[in-house]
Amino acid sequence: MELSGLSALVTGGAYRVGKAVTLALARAGVNVLINYHSSASAAQETATEARELGVRALPYQADVSDPEKVAAMVDAGRQALGAIQVLVNAASLWRATPFPARDLSDWHRVTRILIDGSFYCANALAPEMVRLGKGAIINVVDLSAWEPFRGYVAHSVGKSALWALTRQLAVELAPGVRVNAIAPGPVLPTPNQTPSEIAGVASRTLLGRWGAADDVSEAVLFLLRSDYITGEVIVVDGGQRYGHL
Repeated sequence: MELSGLSALVTGGAYRVGKAVTLALARAGVNVLINYHSSASAAQETATEARELGVRALPYQADVSDPEKVAAMVDAGRQALGAIQVLVNAASLWRATPFPARDLSDWHRVTRILIDGSFYCANALAPEMVRLGKGAIINVVDLSAWEPFRGYVAHSVGKSALWALTRQLAVELAPGVRVNAIAPGPVLPTPNQTPSEIAGVASRTLLGRWGAADDVSEAVLFLLRSDYITGEVIVVDGGQRYGHL
């Protein structure tokens, strides 16, 4: 798919991997609707950087777990950017959810963003993609889609469901709309990780090092441009999945 001149919605597109994807799309000539929940200043900065690359950019605050807010966001994006034919579902909430749980609020919050939010965004954009006969959806999963993360039940279940949603939507939307997934590994340390923890993560990859957010965004561009790939996942983890063997 030729990307230049298209428009894309990137959920969680203001910072970290989402920002890298947003700016990679902008460099490819794609106008970007930058969804954020609470990172207003980061979204404005990312939009400014995207505009400096010569495309239109609209930061938009919306809780993707609310279907009415998703619909309003998509309408605003269409008015500002035209038809949206690319969707990258990158929004996620990294929050521990031990099991058994007495308080279910964190379970609901995490899964509603990952599962419901991704579904709502795809559901809002798919009809126009199908009508135009061209579109692509990329869902961001991770290693927990295959190997559970102890203490993060909602995250692991949510990412597993998102990988299942990827396969299902590839079937439902073929042939005009392709749906794939990216599974990043260690590409951006969290602010609270210590140097020893960061080194430990690197040692558990086959390549013995961390990647970068741009490794993920380049894989996104590859999948968007590859017209004969759908229903698949690209794992961008430096061999983390097999590093314990």
